[in-house]
Amino acid sequence: MASLEYLGMLPFLLLIALAGVQLGLVAYCAEQAGTAARTAARTAALPPPHGGKQAGQDAGAGAVSNWLTATITWQNAPLDAYTAKAEVRVPSVIPGIRLFGPVSRTATMPREDTP
Repeated sequence: MASLEYLGMLPFLLLIALAGVQLGLVAYCAEQAGTAARTAARTAALPPPHGGKQAGQDAGAGAVSNWLTATITWQNAPLDAYTAKAEVRVPSVIPGIRLFGPVSRTATMPREDTP
């Protein structure tokens, strides 16, 4: 009888475990988006020839794990700073079911070539 009760609870326990893994993925993607935004803004703020928006986009996209993709966009900032917004799409634990949208983070870094 106890084994039948365990079999009845097993789907709920698996669902709770999958929810925990999914929330962990959301937190990890948010951390990766922050890393990408900081890297992009920091690289863009470097003086030429190593800096600039294109170099920042490349560096920000390369700063995330290989199985994630970061999209870097630039936001309005003061003339002496760069503000990068990184957006990372959260993968789903259950294929075909999207529970969370992409997470995004922004970072602003002062330009290093200004007096």
